Amino acid sequence: MAEKFSCLLSVYRKENPQYLSRALDSILDQTVRPSGIVIVIDGPLTDSLTRVIAQYESMNPDLVKIVKLEKNSGLGMALNEGLKNCCCDLVARMDTDDISKPERFEKQLAVMSADSTIDVVSSWIDEFEGTEQNIISTRKLPETHPEIMKYARKRNPVNHPVVMFRKNAVQQAGGYRHLAYFEDYFLWARMLMNGAKFYNIPESLLLFRTSTEMYKRRGGWRYAKSEIRLQTTFLKMGFISIPEFLQNVLFRLTVRMVPHGLRKRVYKSVLR
Repeated sequence: MAEKFSCLLSVYRKENPQYLSRALDSILDQTVRPSGIVIVIDGPLTDSLTRVIAQYESMNPDLVKIVKLEKNSGLGMALNEGLKNCCCDLVARMDTDDISKPERFEKQLAVMSADSTIDVVSSWIDEFEGTEQNIISTRKLPETHPEIMKYARKRNPVNHPVVMFRKNAVQQAGGYRHLAYFEDYFLWARMLMNGAKFYNIPESLLLFRTSTEMYKRRGGWRYAKSEIRLQTTFLKMGFISIPEFLQNVLFRLTVRMVPHGLRKRVYKSVLR
């Protein structure tokens, strides 16, 4: 019998109701369903988003739990509130515009059941534009824990939208903390330093929705400053060395400040 787990999402007003509906359908259509779906409403929503959530809550009253935040708190704080309401120690993350492949949870549970020392399991993701069939790239990550430890000092070692983790291990590392755009990477670094064990399944288990606008958002001085802040934090906590810090900052500043069209090509050809 498969171990029980919760699925955790956070929704805020700028999200697309049709994408949210597709994401929730992909959770419900899994070969192994979660024991609970926790949806954090991060501040006031549009009427259309509210209707979608109410529809799925009414159709699945024993499965869906709503957590409402009065004000928009940001992804990290919203997920921390959601974690408090997850009924299981195993928690699968899901973003509201992505699509989990049908066997995602089954395959992640198999990894967790086979090795109880693993605290975080993620996988590759297929990135698509427009239609789900239009796969433009696959974000592949190293598989084993030693490879992940090494990789994490240069780049984010986990695809956050497809992660499953042990809630206890996340909370022992201090949970999500606010650091704009990089709440997840900051968490993985602290968990790795805290002794948590990671594994990435070497196949894609999720369709990740991307667009030209996404590549625009990942550029500019504001994004670059947040990334420098993250690297400075890593240096202070001893996660990276001074040479690694300098190399990381130089590369990231270059990627963030180039025109977004070139940044998109870098992501598709160099970073995937």
